[in-house]
Amino acid sequence: MELKKIALNDVHEKLGAKMMPFAGYNMPVRYSSDIEEHKTVREGVGVFDVSHMGEFWVEGPKAIELIQKVSSNDASKLVDGQAQYSCLPNEDGGIVDDLIIYRFNQEKYLLVVNASNIEKDFAHIQKYNESIGADLKDVSDDYSLFAVQGPKAVEVLQKLTEIDLSAIKFYHFTVGSIGGANDVIISGTGYTGSGGFELYVKNDLALPLWDAIFKAGKEAHIKPIGLGARDTLRLEKGYCLYGNDIDETTSPLEAGLGWITKFTKDFVNSENLKKQKEEGVDRKLVGFILEEKGIPRKDYPIEDAEGNEIGMVTSGSQSPMLEKGIGLGYVKKEFSAPGTEIFIAIRKRKLKAKVEKLPLYKG
Repeated sequence: MELKKIALNDVHEKLGAKMMPFAGYNMPVRYSSDIEEHKTVREGVGVFDVSHMGEFWVEGPKAIELIQKVSSNDASKLVDGQAQYSCLPNEDGGIVDDLIIYRFNQEKYLLVVNASNIEKDFAHIQKYNESIGADLKDVSDDYSLFAVQGPKAVEVLQKLTEIDLSAIKFYHFTVGSIGGANDVIISGTGYTGSGGFELYVKNDLALPLWDAIFKAGKEAHIKPIGLGARDTLRLEKGYCLYGNDIDETTSPLEAGLGWITKFTKDFVNSENLKKQKEEGVDRKLVGFILEEKGIPRKDYPIEDAEGNEIGMVTSGSQSPMLEKGIGLGYVKKEFSAPGTEIFIAIRKRKLKAKVEKLPLYKG
């Protein structure tokens, strides 16, 4: 299958990005080095082009009914200009995808989903929409998405707009003009834990906006950032990655996503999940930090002191900020408390690690 190209594909190639296939798209993975790009975001400001993400409009008088049915969180609590993290439970106790829901008004919502799941998610939501009848539209190919992240993001972007960006709270958004582009969704969200904004812009305005951001950020040493650093940034903060830490076989309660699973309403598989909450789960997703030199990777076994397998690593890497191996993984419930000693089996070695309360990097 031919790889899809994001609107600024040629720009990234000219910038010397290493391009690789990701979720069916040709995507920039790194421009310089993952560690350098990671630190740029933690300490300054960087821009990710994550235009591969999926966007669905849900509109009309039945919009909220559909969203409430397919999502685990309670979207009825949203006010205009507010966003919400949620997930789409499947019928078997697992997760179809995690997503962000944006409320524009009572009859207009935007769902932002993972690139690898666009078709699957749309089909899943449409299946439930057949009996509800909301206006559901996949506009993923129409939008570019830039994540301008880091402690200097506000000062850089403020040069480009009259909107008071410091007034946009976390998980809130506005629509307006920035960098000469109109009708941009300016969202106080991100996947790095270092603050900043995500900008949803129509493809025909993507290049001028990209150029304006880099011009405004010159003094702040702004840099383009690839998906490699995005992964280590989210891992330091303990954010789940779909396909690794959550998937069709992991329950939101096992994944530590009970806080986005609200039993104040009826949603897909809510009865079974409620029963699971009452009875408790057998395994939990935990964060851990290695106490010995080594890098944990996905699918490495997690063991107890006696060498019994008690779980599996779902995400792992070297933390650029902690300079230690870190990871996420599922372990048996009795090994999930912070401070618990566990061992990561890396080939023939058993490396000592400690379960840590998330986020793993507190800065």
